[in-house]
Amino acid sequence: MFPIRPNEPDYALLNDPACQSLNRYGLSIETVPEGNPLRGASLNINGDAAIGANPNRYKQHGFFFNADNCIACHACESACSEKNDVPPHLAFRSVGFVEGGSYPNTQRLNISMACNHCDDPVCLKGCPTRAYTKFAEYGAVLQDPEICFGCGYCTWVCPYNAPQLDPVKGQVSKCNMCVDRLEVGLKPACVSACLGKALDFGVIENIPEGRSQAKTEIPGFPRTDITHPNIRFQQTRVTQREMRRLDSTPLKYHRDDSTGRFAPELDPKHGFQRQWNLRKLLGSHENAHIAFTLSVQAVMGAFLVLVLGGWLGLAAVAEYAASGAWLPTLGTMLALASFGLFRLNMHLGKPLRFYRGFNNWRLSPVSREIAGVSLFFGGLAGFGFCNLFPGFPFAALLKPASAAAGLLGLGFGSYYMIKLYRIEARPFWNHWHTNAAFVGTAFSLGGLLLALLALGFGVLSAELARLLALSVSLGLALEGIGLVAHARALTAARSEGVASFYEQTTTYGYPYWLRNGLLGAGLLLAVTIALGGNPALFVPLALAAVAAAILGRALFYVLVIPTTMPGAFFWRNKGFVEHARETGLANMPQLGVVPDGH
Repeated sequence: MFPIRPNEPDYALLNDPACQSLNRYGLSIETVPEGNPLRGASLNINGDAAIGANPNRYKQHGFFFNADNCIACHACESACSEKNDVPPHLAFRSVGFVEGGSYPNTQRLNISMACNHCDDPVCLKGCPTRAYTKFAEYGAVLQDPEICFGCGYCTWVCPYNAPQLDPVKGQVSKCNMCVDRLEVGLKPACVSACLGKALDFGVIENIPEGRSQAKTEIPGFPRTDITHPNIRFQQTRVTQREMRRLDSTPLKYHRDDSTGRFAPELDPKHGFQRQWNLRKLLGSHENAHIAFTLSVQAVMGAFLVLVLGGWLGLAAVAEYAASGAWLPTLGTMLALASFGLFRLNMHLGKPLRFYRGFNNWRLSPVSREIAGVSLFFGGLAGFGFCNLFPGFPFAALLKPASAAAGLLGLGFGSYYMIKLYRIEARPFWNHWHTNAAFVGTAFSLGGLLLALLALGFGVLSAELARLLALSVSLGLALEGIGLVAHARALTAARSEGVASFYEQTTTYGYPYWLRNGLLGAGLLLAVTIALGGNPALFVPLALAAVAAAILGRALFYVLVIPTTMPGAFFWRNKGFVEHARETGLANMPQLGVVPDGH
């Protein structure tokens, strides 16, 4: 374990002579009751079988931050990085700030933040590989980078920027509460290094000596109801009514005088001029997710039409199944689904460990999505095999079983494909427009896929054209209704969603309206075909709908602004990261920016 020095100063030693029994959320501070077999186990730190003598070993611990004392010297960051050998482009603890007022009456509030080892850690629930554990000892939420396969979902769901995805190693790591120091009675390294005694640590709800407050939030700190974080604050100085972020995020925090709480509001830092920024939009790190969701949803929509149409005895589907386009259609669907799954897998930090994605199906929506989509893919493959080899033994039984398995996987996988984006920490996604967009895409692109193949093979009957045009119309209309409702909700929101809408109408204003125009044009063409128009209109319809889908899905990923902590001018500032990569500054590792890559 961590070696303790004989002359260790008192401020570095844990000291909690008395503790409360419940925290402010009504939860027990005791992590396991007396007599539980979990007590008395060694953490086996570095192979050491010793057990810490801390009398509060099985109580929830947490950080205490005194905002009045922090001078933003970054000693806590340095101590943490040195102890944990953190590379320059990551930081388990970071210091950001917000500012308010105008000269000469200006005010700056510094915030030092690491993992809050929450009562309800959403990172643990979201991780598909089960790399996270909520330990009985000290209530620490620990993560094993060697188990992680680098999907980064924990970085999406955490409201506090705690998990750090390393693009070089392709894995996540985070603050470990310095449990090796706790075991020998020492406070975490960041606390011991703090010059102004702004940081402290101990059993949660204990107010350190010389302090009078234990708030759960301060300006710039995200909402606490998502995870019930184990951090408490003191801030006795009266702040300005508006506190602005100094990073590129177009947000400020406005105080409600009746409650004293600060809520996010729009800070239009870049003006209101529309821009294109197509390179930034279509060069997103999430392009693999765009390819996966669009391709798999298109195949799911087409599969639904073919299987249900066959089961319901629709003449148009039966004629199509008897045509020469049937087997090429199934092959195209299988190839398109394979492409989407391949792109998603290669997006992982450790693609060869994709099988670990099934490890947390009891809790993680990612694991459940993977399981559902895998079942769908297996059903699709089995269905195609039985059609290709109808004389295969038991094909008559295997074909309907494969179709049923595909539909089951489609339903299960689609539900969790949506659910994994309904994240409290990402208000832009956490709206029913996500459901409408994903379901609408399945109906529209699935219908278009079948229509183009039928048109190419010359088997697109008038009845089939009307059926598929109806599917496309339904999908485009559903997505359009969701977008209108989403825009109305965001403009009235007091959350990071209002900043996302601002970016959508300014930084990406022209692509946004281009997508909307293409969506409307596609809907008009689809309705025209459904009412008996020329089936050849499917070609311009496909161009409009596919372009709208790609732009829309790219906007979906690039616009999300999470409930993150404010950064500084250089550090944790998306604007500076983009500038460093464009100008070559990212090649200087001391700046903490990794050149753009995987």
